Amino acid sequence: MTQPPPPPQQPPGPPDEPPGPPPQGGFGAPQDPPPGGFGAPQDPPPGGFGAPAPPPQGGPAYGYPQAPQPSAPGAQPPGAPQHPAAPQGPGVPPPGQPPTAPYGYPGQPPYQPPPGAPGQPPGYGYPTAPMHQMPPPGMPGAPAGRGGRGGLSAQMKIVIAAVVAVALIVGTGVWYASTKGGDPAPATAGGTSGGTGTDGGKADGGPAAPDGPGKEKVPGNTQAKVAFQIPVPVVTDMVTTTGSWLTDKTYVKSGVNEVVGYDPVKGAKLWSVPLPGELCASTRHVKDNKTALVFAAAKPTPQNKYPGCSEVAVLDLDAGKLLWTRSVSLDGGRKLNMSEVTIGAGTVAAAAVQGGAAWDLATGKELWRPQDNAEGCRDMGYGGGEGLVAARKCGDSDNVSVTIQNLNPATGAPVSEFKMPTGVEYASVVSTRPLVVAADVGDTAGDGSSISDFFSIDEKTGKLKAQIPADADRYAAECGATDVERCEKLVVGNNRLYLPTEQHEGGTDSRRVNEIVSFDLTTGKPTGDRLDSGDGVELYPVRMDGGNLIIYRTPGYERGGEVVSVDGGTFKETLLMKTPADRTISTIERALVGREPILYRDGRLYLADRFVSKPSTVVKETRYLALVFTTQ
Repeated sequence: MTQPPPPPQQPPGPPDEPPGPPPQGGFGAPQDPPPGGFGAPQDPPPGGFGAPAPPPQGGPAYGYPQAPQPSAPGAQPPGAPQHPAAPQGPGVPPPGQPPTAPYGYPGQPPYQPPPGAPGQPPGYGYPTAPMHQMPPPGMPGAPAGRGGRGGLSAQMKIVIAAVVAVALIVGTGVWYASTKGGDPAPATAGGTSGGTGTDGGKADGGPAAPDGPGKEKVPGNTQAKVAFQIPVPVVTDMVTTTGSWLTDKTYVKSGVNEVVGYDPVKGAKLWSVPLPGELCASTRHVKDNKTALVFAAAKPTPQNKYPGCSEVAVLDLDAGKLLWTRSVSLDGGRKLNMSEVTIGAGTVAAAAVQGGAAWDLATGKELWRPQDNAEGCRDMGYGGGEGLVAARKCGDSDNVSVTIQNLNPATGAPVSEFKMPTGVEYASVVSTRPLVVAADVGDTAGDGSSISDFFSIDEKTGKLKAQIPADADRYAAECGATDVERCEKLVVGNNRLYLPTEQHEGGTDSRRVNEIVSFDLTTGKPTGDRLDSGDGVELYPVRMDGGNLIIYRTPGYERGGEVVSVDGGTFKETLLMKTPADRTISTIERALVGREPILYRDGRLYLADRFVSKPSTVVKETRYLALVFTTQ
């Protein structure tokens, strides 16, 4: 898993080709953007930092456990690991060494017949069949060295035949053991060409998605055009512009000391809400077309260069009005500086380094405040959505423990709680219903993603259902280091956790590819779901649409980006949108991907930036705060 690098002065070029010239002006709806370099942070290099090495031909599924293989004579069987180590790339161990234990799980993963005609290597991303390993030279069955006789003796033929028979018996036994328990076979989906995909379910069309059908429909014309763009404001320093929301009537984007609503189709400005200071934090959750913000009470001055982020407010996204603004007073006339805010089940909850508060979404009435106790426990922050969950830290720096509490939103009282394992100092709430938490256990992620494991927790009882190891070099999801609710590149639905893998070599001419795979939240095991990105592009999970996944595919060489809907039952993909295969447009599109949550609805795609910075004095380029595509 990788963490975005700091914002640079110019964006990356298209994959597998040199950077194109910067645009000399806007495109789509007429605009007058200011000059300067891109304000978006630069994408990491292809494959992400720490992406694993490519597997040998016929290697196991990328993102899935590796099937153990019979080792050479005399080799010892593998033991179950206590915690998975970051693999350097799946493959067959050298002769005489124990085979690699199944990745992430001590048990035997299901055997899957390789796709394609007999004799072909398995498709990349599928478990390999157990195979006999060649003995070292000098052992029975080893091939003759250079200069050896070309023929085989009768005794040698008998030995080889016996070895082959043993390999077949072992292979059949492994297949039977892995399928006897009823584990579903991995479904094929989405060819590497990046087209409409293939039916990965049963012959009769496959199972239905557990969460039901989606609402998004295929537009009459999937070829998109630029609907409008929002010019980046001119600033003299880096400014946070976090926040991008969409309703049926309005597209809303935060700016510099303001929040602005736009017509979602034409881009005309509908309203603007000025803020007294910089926007510090916001939630992506929307309830009844309302969202929550945290901003500073004043702009910086020479006497007060860093005003505190003390104001919590609720914004009506359609009306363009702040419905209420609240703060928490401290002794001496000071106010509590908030670091995070969320909306959960009709309650607005904000957290600070020491303290916080919760208010009723509709009225702004204060409902409760978190209380520290004698053990030094405090709420670090909250996760919202359908429920409200607190991540609570106890102890000092030498003896830290973290507890996840499912709260009664109206009172703040815990309904259930789960104590995280030793070695967890921070935790991030991925979802509240079902309850899924991410953490870096023992600081083992090592790549800045803050994720080594996911925890599926029963929100009613507080019992752990499954712990899912997520090798940071293999999976691309990431969470904020200390943020309780800022996890990206992952989606929860259909009682599954959907994760993208890191980019790795595997496409035509060694181009970079990635996949989206899933894990069962009840068992913690991989489900067999797998969607391939195609050559030289990358997949980003956007959101659930009923039981379907909305997924964004980045632009590639001489091809635009795509939005696809993936059936949660069959994992068959359906094209919803293709952005223009224009070099200039694709450069800007790539520069904005992954900066703010990607939004898609009714044939429109919204990409935005969460930072703006001082224009470059070296390269004159057009920058955008947001870019919108439409099929209409």
